[in-house]
Amino acid sequence: MLSPERLAQPDYEYLAQRHVLTYMEDAVYQLLENREDISQYGIARFFTEYFNSVCQGTHILFREFSFIQATPHNRASFLRAFWRCFRTVGKNGDLLTMREYHCLLQLLCPDFPLELTQKAARIVLMDDAMDCLMSFSDFLFAFQIQFYYSEFLDSVAAIYQDLLLGKNPNTVIVPTSSSGLHRQRPALGEAGVPEGVEASLFYQCLENLCDRHKYSCPPLALVKEILSGVQRLTFYGFLGTLSKHPGINQALGALPDKGDLMQDPAMDEELERLLAQVPGLAPAVTATPEPGCPPSRTPPRVGSPWRPLHHPRKVDTESDGSTEETDESET
Repeated sequence: MLSPERLAQPDYEYLAQRHVLTYMEDAVYQLLENREDISQYGIARFFTEYFNSVCQGTHILFREFSFIQATPHNRASFLRAFWRCFRTVGKNGDLLTMREYHCLLQLLCPDFPLELTQKAARIVLMDDAMDCLMSFSDFLFAFQIQFYYSEFLDSVAAIYQDLLLGKNPNTVIVPTSSSGLHRQRPALGEAGVPEGVEASLFYQCLENLCDRHKYSCPPLALVKEILSGVQRLTFYGFLGTLSKHPGINQALGALPDKGDLMQDPAMDEELERLLAQVPGLAPAVTATPEPGCPPSRTPPRVGSPWRPLHHPRKVDTESDGSTEETDESET
């Protein structure tokens, strides 16, 4: 049954809003690229499986960056896939650097641009060096707003820069990859001059931006809520608050709340099912000891059916070969 929203929309508007043409073009391209394999089980089955994968959000795995950023659904699906694949990093309490998180992103999207990862890390680290360690949850929520709202944040950076320089930002903004504040932060103001911009004026500019912006924007009511609590703010202070706001996360709908970030029962159940099928890796069952028999303290060791691969340790060519650990800094 169609929703009232769907019934009230003309067909072309609904198709454009859902980016159906984008997926049809990609499906046809995939069909032509793999026509020899697809001919064995039929075109109808291919289209069925393709659009099932789109609905499930698995269609973005190992695809090129231009495709995973092509639609809001693709971006949300990529965020969800990144969380589900690497949430054990956070579950184990591991802290990683920006480049290590970038390597994880490239496992899902080989040509994922380093610049986006750097921008997300800057939201977390702010004044700290870019090689500092970050928790999984801090990076994930910062990466979420940077990736999903990328074009919007580029325009916000241009507005902020204009306000700092005393210009009128209520003009057409054409942000470039080098015009934003992500790569270079503005110098601190002179003595007695407050840092940042006036929050009320900043909100007026963002309100005008959201009215004309064709890309995804955060809910304006939540932006107003964030800015109404302060008199002045900095660009990265705004992005940091945006990334931590639970309402923004709920509006996107890609990730669970922070308290449930390490929980994924469906994935855990699937992993247990797959591990149970591997010889020698079945989960150990704790049996109740018989009366009079002391419990075994050391479980029997089961030989792994896989042969370990030994790789020579590589020394980073950009480092001095030192194995000294980087100091941890909490943000």
